[in-house]
Amino acid sequence: MNKFNELNVDELIKKAIEKKNFSEMTEVQEQVIPLALDGNDIIAQAPTGTGKTISYAIPILERIDPESANVQAIVLAPTRELAVQITEDIREVAFFQKNIKIVAVYGGEYIEKQIASLRGHPQIVVATPGRLLDHIRRRTIKLKDVTMFVLDEVDEMLDLGFREDVDTILQEIEGEHQTMLFSATISKVIQEMAQKYLKDPKTVRIQSGELTVSTLEQKYIVLGEEDKIEVIARIIDLNDYKLSMIFCNTKKMVDEVSSQLLQRGFLVESLHGDMKQEQRDRVMKRFKEGSIAILVASDVAARGLDIDDVDVVFNYDVPTDEEYYVHRVGRTGRAKKVGLAITLVKKSERNKLRGIVAYSKAVITAMDVPTLEKVMKVRINRILKKAIDSFRHLSPAENAKYQEMINKIVLEYPEEGVSAEELIYGLIMLQMDNLKNDSPEEIRVGAGDVLDHPSEKRTRRTSPRDVRMFLGIGKRDNYRPLALISLISETTGINQSEINNLEMLDNFSFVEVPMAKSQAFIDGITNTKIKGRKVFVEIAKEKDGKPSEKSRDRHFDRHKEFVPDKRRKKRIEN
Repeated sequence: MNKFNELNVDELIKKAIEKKNFSEMTEVQEQVIPLALDGNDIIAQAPTGTGKTISYAIPILERIDPESANVQAIVLAPTRELAVQITEDIREVAFFQKNIKIVAVYGGEYIEKQIASLRGHPQIVVATPGRLLDHIRRRTIKLKDVTMFVLDEVDEMLDLGFREDVDTILQEIEGEHQTMLFSATISKVIQEMAQKYLKDPKTVRIQSGELTVSTLEQKYIVLGEEDKIEVIARIIDLNDYKLSMIFCNTKKMVDEVSSQLLQRGFLVESLHGDMKQEQRDRVMKRFKEGSIAILVASDVAARGLDIDDVDVVFNYDVPTDEEYYVHRVGRTGRAKKVGLAITLVKKSERNKLRGIVAYSKAVITAMDVPTLEKVMKVRINRILKKAIDSFRHLSPAENAKYQEMINKIVLEYPEEGVSAEELIYGLIMLQMDNLKNDSPEEIRVGAGDVLDHPSEKRTRRTSPRDVRMFLGIGKRDNYRPLALISLISETTGINQSEINNLEMLDNFSFVEVPMAKSQAFIDGITNTKIKGRKVFVEIAKEKDGKPSEKSRDRHFDRHKEFVPDKRRKKRIEN
């Protein structure tokens, strides 16, 4: 059974699914929905973009009592962006179930506004952990009637430090209830959590050989920094994409890329960590509605976004961590739709691309840059087709009226010697004014498959206002990049958008922060105990990206009293 219309659920749910133009279920939906409808607790491992939300939305809506005014189902999400998206998705599936109310509660919004929404007696609440706890303590949300509890993207929730909050919430639910846990990875901590809170859970694992979905085509282009905007413009022009996302590593680059695309006449908006939630919501609404065609975003700002119809994702910068790559490209090729991800790679970044391939097990192939002549031909044909369609859609009366007026104006045009051909040429060029006049005829790109090239020494281009810091926390401390960025921001007071080029190694990490905030970084980390120990931090001294011997020694000295002898010996040998 892989068709939605074959499910034994309310016809109103099927009608809403049909309205969304969904017919076949994805693999996670096909496996999870029947188990959930039977009332089983579930652990589901599935990557981003596989249709997880629908897989729990249908069972929730099937079991909700619309006549009850109490909260019956709670969905917990790691970020406010994801909470908002989940709420919208469930509302779409409940479109014809008029008595069912869904409310989202999350940080960054006035709690009084949410309290007013909760007074409307929703049956389903989608929440972030911290804000849900606030409402529980204020008694504005009561869990006594909750029969279904979903934890979505649990791995990210734990990375962001919500373990204690999640434990507290789960302990508050006293009655009989069904629990479903969804995560891209199932770590030992998640297994322990499932063992503690789930009853005889059914396990579903959606794993191809890759971390990225099979409907996603992944390409790369080797080129210079100065040609990136031109290449993106050509590819978008050639294919006439409706929705495109461009990812950059820093807020500064997000602004620069947006500005350059705006100058070329594209409908583009930025999304970065310095924006207020109100602004971000407004930008996302316009993007989803198609009012803007291109969204340029940083990794931090785009965390938790869930959009089904993105045609192409561009990695303007090669991501600083392999995980970021998986999250970025997961914005396209969702729910069995075909997607495309294109990574723009400088020659000095070939090793980074090899690392991404090794981590994601993805097939990333070289792509040719469209020639300027090819792009111009496509655009001219598009303009001519648009003009012909416009002419043919006019009524005979309108045609006669406007044709007579246009002929008269053209004949009486004051400048002598202007032919109809010149006017047509000029009008076409006017429509193509966002094609850069100084666009190079050919763009020089790297030849061959960079994944087969020998390793090269990587060079770095940093802002003179940024300083590179050495930090005695690494992968072996069980930190992932997003969690480490959050930790740095919390302990130092530095905005996440100002924390750039994070590189995590096994025993330590490097990160760039504004020079003016380097002392705040040192003071904040030095004065904070992390996992029971003080962490050594200093300005990185060597240009090749390696810490000094002194830094390494001091880092391992800090670990001595906290790491068992065998493990410490392994770390030092490595």
